[in-house]
Amino acid sequence: MRKIIHIDADSFYASVEMRENPELRDKPIAVGGSSDRGVVATANYEARKYGVHSALPTARARQLCPQLIIIKPRFELYRKVSGQFREIFSDFTERIEPLSLDEAYLDVSDSPHFGGSATLIAREIRRRVREELKLTVSAGVAPNKFLAKVASDWDKPDGLYTVAPNQVAAFVKTLPVSKINGVGKVTTEKLKRMGVVTCGDLQEVPIEDLARRFGKYGPRLAELAHGKDDREVKTSRIRKSISVERTYSQDLRSDEELLEAMDTVLEELAERFGKIEQQYLPTKRFVKVKFRNFSQTTLEELLPDRSAPWLDRAEYQRLLLSARARRPLSVRLLGAGLRLAPRNADEADQLSLFEGLD
Repeated sequence: MRKIIHIDADSFYASVEMRENPELRDKPIAVGGSSDRGVVATANYEARKYGVHSALPTARARQLCPQLIIIKPRFELYRKVSGQFREIFSDFTERIEPLSLDEAYLDVSDSPHFGGSATLIAREIRRRVREELKLTVSAGVAPNKFLAKVASDWDKPDGLYTVAPNQVAAFVKTLPVSKINGVGKVTTEKLKRMGVVTCGDLQEVPIEDLARRFGKYGPRLAELAHGKDDREVKTSRIRKSISVERTYSQDLRSDEELLEAMDTVLEELAERFGKIEQQYLPTKRFVKVKFRNFSQTTLEELLPDRSAPWLDRAEYQRLLLSARARRPLSVRLLGAGLRLAPRNADEADQLSLFEGLD
């Protein structure tokens, strides 16, 4: 039986900013784009009382909370703190799977600490983060990744919740299906129309019906409904793409404006890719365009020769103008990127999310 801990930092970016500037404590703050065209990356719990949340347009956030303080993200600082999290985790296990800068799975099945108690290990990790980094994290402990992630959200913020092996059946019985990873609003509504609200309800649906309605995801839903998840904690990941996006304070209307903006995006993309080009080969180039009405499109193409220079501005410009032609609207966001493959089939140097962001 595995012993899995899921660690999730509480309003990470905002909490780091409050730590750095104590005057921000007890005030509603959000980290993200400060212009009305920006988007909230995260908000502290004071701001969340007003309905401010991640991915919310800044203009709407200000409407909900006029006294909201918007702070520009400092990703280098957040990456540094994330690395400090990992240093603490590594004192208890080497089997760490980072999901983002503020979130990770730990497999402590073979850890000798605290007599092998995953709950006590999670408690100690939370204590050290609080005392050494002056931040808080929530933790979930369970026999698998699915339940550990659900448990870490059970008692947020600054919480710890354990689902013991003998509690799994009772725990999932009343668990809303919306808590299942991958079940969003559309799938939740589809299941509701089938009379399925909880995992207990889902357990009663024949697997053949789930397969017919949800395809390959149907059998997976059946497993999770019973609290089953055999995924291992993976200690590293292979990067599949790298990209740069920019949202503009004023819409880009002319082709000249678009092409000039794309040059700047490509300069940053080249700088970012330069840090990992010894590990990865580009396989495709792509552009992303978001229009005034928030609709968006992506256009990509295979690189004809992986060994040739990927930064062909003329090709990116061609893709951009083709993507833009799909909508007769001005543009609020531009992005450019590369799809990647490891340089060696047995690539061992895999890039952790603690080391960088797409």
